[in-house]
Amino acid sequence: MDVNDAHVGQIKVRDDIGVRCQKLFLDFLEEFKEDGEYKYLEPAKELLQQERSLIEISFEDVERYNQNLATTIIEEYYRIYPYLCQAVSNFVKDRSELKVSKDCYVSFVDVPTRHKVRELKTEKIGTLVRISGQVIRTHPVHPELVLGTFVCVDCQTVTKNVEQQFKYTNPTICRNPVCNNRGKFVLDVDKSTFVDFQKVRIQETQAELPRGCIPRSVEIVLRAENVEMVQAGDRYDFTGTLIVVPDVGAMSMPGAKAQINSRHKGGDETEGLRGLKSLGVRDLHYRMAFLACSVQPTNPRFGGVEMPLDEITPEMMKRQMTEGEWKHMYEMSHDRNLYNNLITSLFPSIHGNDEVKRGILLMLFGGVPKITVEGTTLRGDINCCIVGDPSTAKSQFLKQVSEFAPRAVYTSGKASSAAGLTAAVVRDEESSDFVIEAGALMLADNGVCCIDEFDKMDPRDQVAIHEAMEQQTISIAKAGVRATLNARTSILAAANPIGGRYERNKSLQQNVAFSAPIMSRFDLFFILVDECNEVVDYAIARKIVDLHSNVEEEHVDRVYSKEEILQYITFAKKFKPMINSEAADMLVRNYNHLRLRDTTSSGKSTWRVTVRQLESMIRLAEAMARMEISEEVQIKHVKEAFRLMNKSIIRVEQPDIHLDDNDGPMVEDEVSTVEEESQPVKKKLVLSFEEYKTLSNMIVVHMRREETKCEEENREGLKRSDLIEWYLTHIADQIESEDELLVKKELVEKVIERLIYHDQVIIPLTRVGLKGGNDQTDEEDPTLVVHPNYIIDQ
Repeated sequence: MDVNDAHVGQIKVRDDIGVRCQKLFLDFLEEFKEDGEYKYLEPAKELLQQERSLIEISFEDVERYNQNLATTIIEEYYRIYPYLCQAVSNFVKDRSELKVSKDCYVSFVDVPTRHKVRELKTEKIGTLVRISGQVIRTHPVHPELVLGTFVCVDCQTVTKNVEQQFKYTNPTICRNPVCNNRGKFVLDVDKSTFVDFQKVRIQETQAELPRGCIPRSVEIVLRAENVEMVQAGDRYDFTGTLIVVPDVGAMSMPGAKAQINSRHKGGDETEGLRGLKSLGVRDLHYRMAFLACSVQPTNPRFGGVEMPLDEITPEMMKRQMTEGEWKHMYEMSHDRNLYNNLITSLFPSIHGNDEVKRGILLMLFGGVPKITVEGTTLRGDINCCIVGDPSTAKSQFLKQVSEFAPRAVYTSGKASSAAGLTAAVVRDEESSDFVIEAGALMLADNGVCCIDEFDKMDPRDQVAIHEAMEQQTISIAKAGVRATLNARTSILAAANPIGGRYERNKSLQQNVAFSAPIMSRFDLFFILVDECNEVVDYAIARKIVDLHSNVEEEHVDRVYSKEEILQYITFAKKFKPMINSEAADMLVRNYNHLRLRDTTSSGKSTWRVTVRQLESMIRLAEAMARMEISEEVQIKHVKEAFRLMNKSIIRVEQPDIHLDDNDGPMVEDEVSTVEEESQPVKKKLVLSFEEYKTLSNMIVVHMRREETKCEEENREGLKRSDLIEWYLTHIADQIESEDELLVKKELVEKVIERLIYHDQVIIPLTRVGLKGGNDQTDEEDPTLVVHPNYIIDQ
């Protein structure tokens, strides 16, 4: 052996452990059988294709084959990884007609323990670990120099296979013994080895984050076939090792070089030493990153929508379930009272508000997204908005949904900017490239984005989510980056009315500061009014006191646990119900009815019924069908969708009051069905909302005046017949014929009935005491009194 050769390090140190592991791993690939066949022979043959270079190895197989090998791989992974890759290359070369040697890489899946980002400490460096997190930033794919071939500038000697240490690394010295060149080398690009390289930044998920802590993030290095596998917002498991890389960005900071140079120019000699840099102490320009060998979706069973939804069929889900789980799914789908059982189990700590709960439940199931012939996507996600007075449990709904739904993001409108909601373009510290950092809507892709204080948002920020709510994409054109990103998310928003209280005598548009485009994009509006009702107030107070006393309420029977509901929703979302012909006809009729009512209303309505409301009805009907695991949308599903839509629209619009219907619509709640209104028998008694309000206020004022007189004179109260007679006398000058008198008499009778049975403003008195609600009184002509808690709306 030449002394000079030894001096320049031509003889490499032999790593006995690495060589032994290489031999054992090659034996494992050649000998491991499953179901009587060599498991890794076929995957190895696929590596003959030019674009393939990665073989997936199940770590459980290695443990079954040789426990010592598995332990060594976990503990010394970074050290022996090249030897394992060499074993794969040898295996492929031996078993095939591969003439040219090819670099192959090994990828481990099913590594037993999964770590959080926060648990990555220095003792994990070099070991095989699996971490999970949410992708928040992806960088473009670059070619990375792995092994460089350099040519000496002085003597033209070629130095091959110089390993790069995560930055551009020259050979330490020229191979030629007589040439002492240590710095002047030229890279021979044609003979060097490059691989695809991508950086991805992941962050710990909200569920794992301790309170009051900023989420930790770590950079993942992906190579070869693993690049371009993840998108911002996805939750993935990364298997690999923690490594230490030079912080190139900090090393090339503009201030550092100038400071070093100024020292050599001999400044003021009287200046004392300042800081460690003046003593020649260098900063440690290193940081930790994660080198991943395999990328797997986090929990593709339940709750992680990481595989494309089209790829998972109900049959695949069935194979992933145990027999008991499948039986439970079947029982749930055949539960006659499933609708109510789900909402009581999902929101056990919130009293009442059943319509809101139903709307949120259908939002979790969602409609069926479709692609038209032209390639346009029609969204399947349902957007809900809850508007209401303070302390009506709006934020509670949002919090519970954000904790329950698998990919839910909770954010506050006032504290969020347009870039924070959609996506931001930021400059990379190292390469100075612009990269896209995901915002709340991107992180909630295939999930729910809960936006609290929606009315406090800056109007310019509200505009940013227009596109995300309807087209379900986010388009960006900033700093030379033009991109269209996915935001397939349902939006659940909560807002307070202007002035803090919802005013019933104003339309929704006058109560909330929303623009018309935003309002039309919400499928469902729910208005929660803080009303004074003795029974409801008692029930709410009882429930809140029980919650604060940590008393488990026995009378609220949670039929299903949250895990069972989540499993059921995930299973149901794999179904794509089709609309049958009867349901389609019903949808068209309902839409026509809504449009006609929209045009015949008083004209002051600022909330128009558009085609979006028809699409909303379709989505709600599909969600109902999904909930019942039905293959097609039936008439009963359309009826429920129409009822929910009407509950929403009626409060937004305050439409005309139809007094003829036996179960006629309430001012705020009930809605007559299309069948009842599509077959008119006689001329309908219709009042606009303003006229109804004026008439009812006039009746209440007169009754209160009469009640005071009766108390003073100690006589019996006002009878129903006396009230009708007073009204007809009051408007006698407006009546010109007997027919008109009969119409007016019928009108006031209907209004009084409505005030008694629907609005419960007037209470009829009987001999046996008070009877409210829908009970029939014993007398034809009862004494009427105004509800003591009723306050007249001005």
